[in-house]
Amino acid sequence: MRRFELIAPCHFGMEAVLKREITDLGYDVSETADGRVTFLGDEEALCRANVFLRTAERVLIKVGRFQAGTFEELFQGTRALPWEEYIPRDGKFWIAKAASVKSKLFSPSDIQSIMKKAMVERMKEHYGLERFPESGEAFPVRVFLLKDEVTVGLDTTGESLHKRGYRKLTAKAPIAENLAAAMILLTPWHSGRILVDPFCGSGTIPIEAAMMAAHMAPGMKRGFTARNWPHVVGERLWRDTLEEAGELVDLSVETDIQGYDADDNMVSIARENARLAGVEKLIHFQRRDVAQLSHPKKYGFLITNPPYGERLEDKEALPALYRTIGDRFRCLDSWSLYLITSYEQAERDIGRKADKNRKIYNGMMKTYYYQFQGPKPPRRGGAHEG
Repeated sequence: MRRFELIAPCHFGMEAVLKREITDLGYDVSETADGRVTFLGDEEALCRANVFLRTAERVLIKVGRFQAGTFEELFQGTRALPWEEYIPRDGKFWIAKAASVKSKLFSPSDIQSIMKKAMVERMKEHYGLERFPESGEAFPVRVFLLKDEVTVGLDTTGESLHKRGYRKLTAKAPIAENLAAAMILLTPWHSGRILVDPFCGSGTIPIEAAMMAAHMAPGMKRGFTARNWPHVVGERLWRDTLEEAGELVDLSVETDIQGYDADDNMVSIARENARLAGVEKLIHFQRRDVAQLSHPKKYGFLITNPPYGERLEDKEALPALYRTIGDRFRCLDSWSLYLITSYEQAERDIGRKADKNRKIYNGMMKTYYYQFQGPKPPRRGGAHEG
């Protein structure tokens, strides 16, 4: 099989979680950088990464890397890459995104334009064409510039991997599915433990937890750009990967996953999204204000994405809201609280310093993932469970 260097971008701050996921899939990580993890694999790895990775944004084939401090160097470096190995003569190709950090070349539109021209020149030489019909399949390209080093990747995913296909209806400020999954993976929660999201909105955190509990691959119900590239990855490998994913699903697992929201409409939306995901029987949704938060059992997990207060009138309500979260948390004997927010006074108003605090960029917004860890539950025989 053909070997690739594959690049998986992710949310800034979640690289370690994604690295662990890739290693668990059985692939060797070759590099970890801010916002992305690079690993080695074949065509099967390309399929499996797209279908199974919960925290990645997408999967790119690394076409090449070179230094460029001028637009001429960018042109020549791009032209030297083996585009004909991936893009057929009728392929539709373009630079879908260019990102530049601490580099002399920083204009995304100029980078995109010059690289497209360089790709055309390379393809003209190879195919002997003056004009390209671009009537065939899509081949989007993504480029990262860091300190004048250019990394070029061919996007095998298409629409971001956070779009699992189940969330047809959303809340006002929904959390991305892959960020919700990463939040859960950063906790010791597993399907035998209680999980409650008191601000569930459209249900993303409970749904991602239920999918994990049922061993349901996040990419089972969506398409991928590279599935239309039979000369790169055969259809049989996609079918085999999806068959593997289907065989792993276990909807008979017993769970205690709950989602609460103060808005009846949001509860209805969450239930519908869970149904579309195929995990509605694993989650209990109900209308409940955070002030009414309680649970009779011990050793549970609160994993949540409460309001950040983007609007001025919302900001004024944040201290009281976070004080309520703290009050209810203190009443949940032996529970743990994992909370993501951009509100910088969260610890003060909750009334406790977090055991861990991880900085995560949710898009361009700096957020904090506060982790208030409760005790481990006792095991039978006096040992402790993780």
